[in-house]
Amino acid sequence: MDVLLIILAIILALVGIVGAIIPGLPGPPLGFGALLLLHFTKEFSYSDNFLIITGIIAAVISILESYVPIWGTKKFGGTKAGVRGSIIGLVIGIFVLPIFGIVLGPFGLFGILLGPFIGALIGERMAGTNDKDAMRSAIGSFVGFVAGTLMKLAYGLVVMVYVLKDSIATLIS
Repeated sequence: MDVLLIILAIILALVGIVGAIIPGLPGPPLGFGALLLLHFTKEFSYSDNFLIITGIIAAVISILESYVPIWGTKKFGGTKAGVRGSIIGLVIGIFVLPIFGIVLGPFGLFGILLGPFIGALIGERMAGTNDKDAMRSAIGSFVGFVAGTLMKLAYGLVVMVYVLKDSIATLIS
């Protein structure tokens, strides 16, 4: 049973890292789930404090990931139209471009990166914002999206280090 839990923990941690990059997959909660699976093995367990802290961090990052791009857009002078455009651009970049075979990189990475930027730019321009301010808003959306992604990725990588270190140690012994 421990071997199954360890394999599932590794898979969950990997999916958590993918979820850090691809919106829609809850990366930090999946990574935390990997830690919980390891905790329930017979040979290894984390302290309650460690699980509480990593769980709180996963929850905070999951909440912040929705607000950081909005904050970035607003901080750079964007409006609600820019925020909405950013969200629409993200959805199009993730789901629509790959359907049409326009996958410009692994997992439609360019669509994921450029979708919020182009969406915010178009949203601002449709709202009547001048070119300079629309571009600033789009840059803010992009910066916010990248910041949120980096937070999730950092958490996912730290979890993966724990999972691999502890899994290997458990499997070897």
